[in-house]
Amino acid sequence: MKRNLKISKTSAFLFKITVVFATFMLSSCGVKKSLKHQPDLSSYTTNTVEKTLINDSTFKVNKSFLTKNKFGLYELYVEGNAYQRGLDIGVLTKDLMYTQEKVFFDKIKTLVPSEGKQKFLQKFLHWYNRKIYKHIPNEFKAEIYGVSRYASEDFNGIATPYLRSLYLHGAHDIGHALQDLALVGCTSFAVWDDKTEDGNLLIGRNFDFYAGDDFAKNKMIAFVKPDQGYAFMSVTWGGMIGVVSGMNVEGLTVTINAGKSKIPLVAKTPISILTREILQYASTIEEAIEIAKKREVFVSESILVGSSKSNNAVLIEVSPKNFGVYKVENSSELVCSNHFQSDAYAKDNRNLKTIKESHTAYRYERAEQLLENHDKINPEKAVEILRDTKGLNDKHIGFGNEKALNQLLAHHGIVFQPKDLKVWVSSNPYQLGAFVAYDLHTVFDESFHISNDQNIYNADWVISKDDFVNTEAFRHYEAYRKQERLLEQQLENNTVSATQDFSAFINLNPEYWKAYYLVGLHYYNQKEYAKALSYFETSKTKEVTTLLDEERLEKLIKKSNRKAKK
Repeated sequence: MKRNLKISKTSAFLFKITVVFATFMLSSCGVKKSLKHQPDLSSYTTNTVEKTLINDSTFKVNKSFLTKNKFGLYELYVEGNAYQRGLDIGVLTKDLMYTQEKVFFDKIKTLVPSEGKQKFLQKFLHWYNRKIYKHIPNEFKAEIYGVSRYASEDFNGIATPYLRSLYLHGAHDIGHALQDLALVGCTSFAVWDDKTEDGNLLIGRNFDFYAGDDFAKNKMIAFVKPDQGYAFMSVTWGGMIGVVSGMNVEGLTVTINAGKSKIPLVAKTPISILTREILQYASTIEEAIEIAKKREVFVSESILVGSSKSNNAVLIEVSPKNFGVYKVENSSELVCSNHFQSDAYAKDNRNLKTIKESHTAYRYERAEQLLENHDKINPEKAVEILRDTKGLNDKHIGFGNEKALNQLLAHHGIVFQPKDLKVWVSSNPYQLGAFVAYDLHTVFDESFHISNDQNIYNADWVISKDDFVNTEAFRHYEAYRKQERLLEQQLENNTVSATQDFSAFINLNPEYWKAYYLVGLHYYNQKEYAKALSYFETSKTKEVTTLLDEERLEKLIKKSNRKAKK
């Protein structure tokens, strides 16, 4: 069962780390030094930080502001030097930052319920992140420090606000380094020339970083005008200054896709900080590559970089011990899921294993198929592709299947049109809500200012919500997700009710293999092997997510068949 495996593997990981942690206790002096570290703020002058209410959904501090639009998206504008930006962000997003921290740390408590292991995890985080401050430019540390001045003290048991903020910027990296937490699994694509309606570069991506439903509720679109480098936008959340999806005023875009990573022994440059540096200081793909080369990362990542200047896109593939750049030849489309494609990783065993065992190759093929089926891609067609819930050849594979581009859990979907500096960002739920449009020309124009009658988004370009949201099938899926989690908990605690209506549960998502698998597990645990066998065999006829799931299912079928005959 997937959740059981997550928890058991996380526990096994913590045990292994305990041994490593004990072995490296001699480095405690490094831990103490990191706990006392603060950025150099001597070069920064700041204005008084005083929040002003403009209307019931808009607040202003100096020239920065935070507002919430009618689609439920928070829009943050901030400018100035690094420390000033951090202070302004901190006072404007204080409540959002608290919510995100609480949601994230509650998720960790669910995965690691033991108080003893939680205390160990705290000590491990201090040790593991003992060098992270050395790998983040002082400018970004100053901004993070400014934000952390307004962080809650409720979570000081984990770390002080500044250190906690540094650690959280590596959460994406740690999440997919541990792998078993299954926090990430994204799909991106870029098309240009003959593949787009106007011949110009167009990029679409789903960001499937999942840390619970509540984590994605307060999406924030940040517009940053720094005193150094290029102004840019990114999709983020409270307390986060790193970039996972963004575009700058030079028409350069970045999105990140996790790769298979060996668990590293020390944190270095978080990927979101590297991509922030690229977005703020690169205007071309070549400049982005040079920035990526000079930073030491601690996990594997594909960074899709698009540029309006060259009207194409490449993948910068980074890992702790390898570096590659993938450029398509004789093609005007580039697809990225969660495996590497450059020659540098052609013989990488970990990457080859990922392609064989996971769902990354399947999603890659489905994205290629959808791009082929949609002639001359425009923003509306790109959104349609990102929202696709089906499998290869339009097969119904069950809602929430990780083989789909739209796994119905995305933090956000986003579409970039770099030449025109236009971007569309999804509103809740998932990437099914309206895609809200922004024009960076307008946002960063000197004459623009927030007021009661002026929106920061462009109402004329909004792409409507998916009709699927209004269907009975969607309502059934939402009910299924809740019941699936409950059933998993009941199976784990052996508290499944004998009168539970499994037929109703399966009918909520009848094409999904996992529904039958969970019911089969219940009957197997109850030693009703004939019933278990029936459900397992039905599950196998559906689109099972990974090779490991298939092998596990096959073993249960053999065991159930053997035991049913006794």
